[in-house]
Amino acid sequence: MDFGLSQDQKLMVDSLEKALAQLCPLERVRAFADKDEPVARDLWAGLAEIGVAGLMIGEEHGGLDLSLLDAALAAEAFGRHVAPTPFLGVTLAAIALRAAGSNAQQSRWLPPLAAGEVLAGVAISEAVAGARDGAGVNAAGGKLTGTSLFVIDAAEADLFIVADNAGGLHLVAGDAPGITRIALTSIDLTRRLGEVRFKDTPAEPLAGGEALPRLRDAAWTLLAADTLGAGQRMIEKAVAYAGERKQFGRVIGSFQAVKHLCAEMTAELEPCRALVWYAAHAWNAVPDEASLTAAHAKAHLSEVGRFVARTATEVHGGIGITDLLGLHYWFKRIGLDRQLLGGPERLRHHAAVIQGLVAA
Repeated sequence: MDFGLSQDQKLMVDSLEKALAQLCPLERVRAFADKDEPVARDLWAGLAEIGVAGLMIGEEHGGLDLSLLDAALAAEAFGRHVAPTPFLGVTLAAIALRAAGSNAQQSRWLPPLAAGEVLAGVAISEAVAGARDGAGVNAAGGKLTGTSLFVIDAAEADLFIVADNAGGLHLVAGDAPGITRIALTSIDLTRRLGEVRFKDTPAEPLAGGEALPRLRDAAWTLLAADTLGAGQRMIEKAVAYAGERKQFGRVIGSFQAVKHLCAEMTAELEPCRALVWYAAHAWNAVPDEASLTAAHAKAHLSEVGRFVARTATEVHGGIGITDLLGLHYWFKRIGLDRQLLGGPERLRHHAAVIQGLVAA
C-alpha cells in the first residue's frame, strides 16, 4: 500500500508555505517575542482568510471539514516557521465541540472560530499530564473551581475548553465571572501559555466520555507535527550554514565530521514523518490505534527533536546561540513541545499500559 499525501494536501501545504513566508518572516517572530504580544492578530487574520482557522470545522459551520492529517500538515508548517499562531487552541476547541458539544454550543462557537473571529484556550494539562503545584479543577453544580496551569492560548481566549479532575470537559466563556488569567513565561516565546483560575465560574458541560482521550490524542499528534517541522527547518539551516561558513580555507560542510552531523540529523528525523502522518491518519481512520500511535509519535519526536536541536546548533558553532541568528526560536519551540501535555517518559508509560506491558 502506498501512503502519501494527496494532490490536494500537497497544494494546501504549498499555499500555506507561501502564506507563511509572506506573513511570518523571522522579523515578525522576533517582534512577537520581544514585544510580548498576547496574540499575533495580523498573522492569524491572514491565515484565517485562507481557511486555516476552520480546517477541522464542518462545512455547515463555515469550515473546511478536513482531517487531523491536514491539521498536522499545517502544524508542521507552523513549526517550520516558528509561527506564533493560536492554531493549536482553536483546532483543539473545534475538535472538542464537534465531538461533545450540543447543537446550540456548536452553532454559537464554531462559525466564529472558523472565521478567525474568536480565539480558544485549552485547559487540559492536569487531566492529561498530571497535576502539579496543587493545580486541578473541580466541577459541581454547573460551576468550576480550581486552577489550571499551562493553558494553551489563554491570553485572549474568548472561550475555554476545560477538563475537570474527573475527566469531564466543560465549555467556559472567556468573560464568565470568576475567571482570573495569569500569563506564564516558558522557554518558548512564540507560544503563549497561561494559568487560569476559576472561582464558582459558570460552565457548560460537554457530553461524551471519550471526548477527552480523543482531544488528548489529537493534541499529542499536533505537537509532534510541530516538532517535526521545527526540526526540519533546523536541519536546513545547519546544512545551508555548513555550505557557506569557511574555516582553514574550506567550507565547513566539506569536513567529514560536519557531514556526519548533518547526515545523522536527517537519518533520525526523516523516518519520523511517516510516524506523525500515520498517527494523524489513524485518529480519523483507525481510531483503535489512535492513542498508541499518538503517544509513540510525540514521545519519539520529543527525543529526536532534542537531538536535532542540539546538533544543528553545534554545526553553527558559537553563532548558533546568538539572538541575531534566531536559531534559538526553533530550539526552544522544540523544547516546549517536548514537555507540553506530557513528556516522553509519561507518554511511553501510557503506550506500555495500552499494550499491557505494565499496569495502569
